[in-house]
Amino acid sequence: MNKQTLLILTAGIVIGILIGTISAASSNLYFNKPQQEKVIVVFAGAAAAPVYREAATMFESKYGVKVELRLGGSGSLLSAMEIAKTGDVYIPGSPEYIQKAIKLGIVEPDYVKKMAYLVPAIIVQKGNPKNISSLEDLAKPGISVGIADPESVCVGLYAKELLEKNGLWEEVKKNIVVYAQSCEATASLIPTRSVDAIIGWHVFKAWYPDKADIVWIEPSKIPKIGYIAGGVSTFSKEKELAEKFLEFLQSEEMADIWGKYGYYSSVQEAMIHAPNAEIEDIEAD
Repeated sequence: MNKQTLLILTAGIVIGILIGTISAASSNLYFNKPQQEKVIVVFAGAAAAPVYREAATMFESKYGVKVELRLGGSGSLLSAMEIAKTGDVYIPGSPEYIQKAIKLGIVEPDYVKKMAYLVPAIIVQKGNPKNISSLEDLAKPGISVGIADPESVCVGLYAKELLEKNGLWEEVKKNIVVYAQSCEATASLIPTRSVDAIIGWHVFKAWYPDKADIVWIEPSKIPKIGYIAGGVSTFSKEKELAEKFLEFLQSEEMADIWGKYGYYSSVQEAMIHAPNAEIEDIEAD
């Protein structure tokens, strides 16, 4: 074998080794390519934003699934989902909106979960300087009252029905100086000192512990309890993960988180303050 032939043979061997190495490396990169991260998009009422933020972090840590939150008003979120035809989970702040979502075909009627319960209560300035102790006190001269707009906000409708059931609407109405446009706006009437009292959800006190006090309404006078429910979107491409997230929000693990922000995670807790109250069923029709 002459020198030229030896050089050609050696070059061929080297090239073969290089091709094999590159091929093996490419194959290794392909098979070891990390899987794309699973993501679910949750449209949720901003009133319970702290709960959802903690839940998203815990869920991702436990299941390796990223939860992207879209927080806002229940109505605007529903409109956004309908227009964009997107989202995996919808969690409004009231049963009325989950029913509307079902009727619009945006939420699967067969997979809706109740997660937290809300009791109507009177929220007053810290220290209760006007000595408000009952619904009847809201009709007294010199008491300024705020409620949410009954035409567009669930808690406002609850407040109006509560006063009507107890024969107080016309009298208290004279003292209502603000009809707020959302749960958050209603709750903020106390820390901004816009009114002496509001009729809202009991959790409003927990949102502003240093600014507000709660006056519980006589249990027999509360006709209805509210709740937060969520459903799987009909647009979801990750329905199993969406269901898992809703189940997680209902879990024992999350009960303490709901409680930390003032929500009742069981109907039994809520019924202590309103044992005869009605709890509306979720209906698709």
